[in-house]
Amino acid sequence: MLLIKMQIIFGFLATILIVSLAPFSYASDPSPLQDFCVAVSDSAAAVFVNGKFCKNPNMVVADDFFLSGLNKPGNTSNAVGSWVTPVNVNQLPGLNTLGISAVRIDYAPYGLNPPHTHPRATEILVVLEGTLYVGFVTSNPANPAMKNKLFTKYLNPGDVFVFPEGLIHFQFNVGKTNAVAFAGLSSQNPGVITIANAVFGSDPPINPAVLTKAFQVEKNVIDYLQAQFWSNIG
Repeated sequence: MLLIKMQIIFGFLATILIVSLAPFSYASDPSPLQDFCVAVSDSAAAVFVNGKFCKNPNMVVADDFFLSGLNKPGNTSNAVGSWVTPVNVNQLPGLNTLGISAVRIDYAPYGLNPPHTHPRATEILVVLEGTLYVGFVTSNPANPAMKNKLFTKYLNPGDVFVFPEGLIHFQFNVGKTNAVAFAGLSSQNPGVITIANAVFGSDPPINPAVLTKAFQVEKNVIDYLQAQFWSNIG
């Protein structure tokens, strides 16, 4: 029953995204599909492109558009109690150039998908099981006297919530049981920046003088945070 329910919701989600986020003609450069792509004059030295190289159409098979396993729960035995199982172009080659991807997110009781951003995608989330407290924060307002605005909602099974492209957002399981959600994203490679991991767990570390000034705290607080083990959840 759960598998059938997941298939129905996931199919609905994918259909909505394909229709609403279909590419249009723009008089501008295409959006980047990776963090950076440094130009080179020698084509032989090119390694990465903005997207993926295309397979010979005569060699394409049905399995290029197929992936199984989203019925299996992710391992939430980690510090934040959640796990993200992605389905982007790296797992499903047929997504290349289609501008869409998906994820399954599992949450242990009181598990958190910590504040993060997707630099290249809007996200639409649907809850299958449990109750999630979700939200996103707006970008810096034009008036420096104003604060970034927080939008939050409690979601139950069947509820849908949208996180606009590039904005910091999160999901928190407020229940005593496991929770499951699926999300569609408007990029074949949406990217993810987990805020705490990027700021306190970068390699090499950000100079503590920068962070003490930015967060207005003592250096020992920054030293403590940078000494933690910052791991990604999928």
